[in-house]
Amino acid sequence: MYRLGQYVYLESPVHRLDPRVKLIAVIALSIIILHVNLMGLTTASAIALAISLLARLSLGSVLKTLRPVLPFFCCLFLLYIFFTPGRPLPPFPIGPMQITYEGLNLGILQVWKFLLLVAAASILTMTATQSEITMGLERLLRPIRVAGISSHDVAMLLSLALRFMPALLDEMNCVSQAQLARGANFNPRHLSGKIRAIRYLAVPLAINIFRRCDELVDAMEARGYQQGHRTYLRELVLSRSDYCLIGAIIILSIAVVAG
Repeated sequence: MYRLGQYVYLESPVHRLDPRVKLIAVIALSIIILHVNLMGLTTASAIALAISLLARLSLGSVLKTLRPVLPFFCCLFLLYIFFTPGRPLPPFPIGPMQITYEGLNLGILQVWKFLLLVAAASILTMTATQSEITMGLERLLRPIRVAGISSHDVAMLLSLALRFMPALLDEMNCVSQAQLARGANFNPRHLSGKIRAIRYLAVPLAINIFRRCDELVDAMEARGYQQGHRTYLRELVLSRSDYCLIGAIIILSIAVVAG
């Protein structure tokens, strides 16, 4: 099963791309997603689908990575449709409950945008390893060294955050399975029961995550990890086609935002 933040080893043109190109493409696609309307979102969705197919990633595998965030986005959609003022949608209003055309339109657009952003991040992590993402981020963040900030430290921080996404999902699944084996009920009828179930899940989950963080720190210190500039066995080198692709991505992003 594919999960958010998990790398998928495959041979494809997208996997062979320089990680800097993939990072710039994801950033550009995110900017485009946040600045377009319904037609633009359809085009962005088609682009994301084409990239996933070019990377030999099935549509189902990409959609599976969206499953953990679906409950949050469903709640966000309900907030938009119930609390956005505008023209009521028939047969509403029903008592104090009202759904408007503007809320429905805004909810669909915003949730669609957020889902596309998560899908773009999933495609990135599924086609680039953690070390590649760290190397790419460090190269892209080198200008911040002028301010005395280590680009490697920032890149390592971001890559570890991406790496802990599947670890968090694994821990949550293990804790929930252990609680269910002990007779826990995660679907109670009353609100107080739901809050209690979340607490039973959140406390051991937080303890396990802190334990994993301590183990990661011990492992890094045992290997002599130090802050500051790093060198790599394989240095990243952009080819002429990479430069052309980056230029095309930047031009397209500027045209969409300016238009």
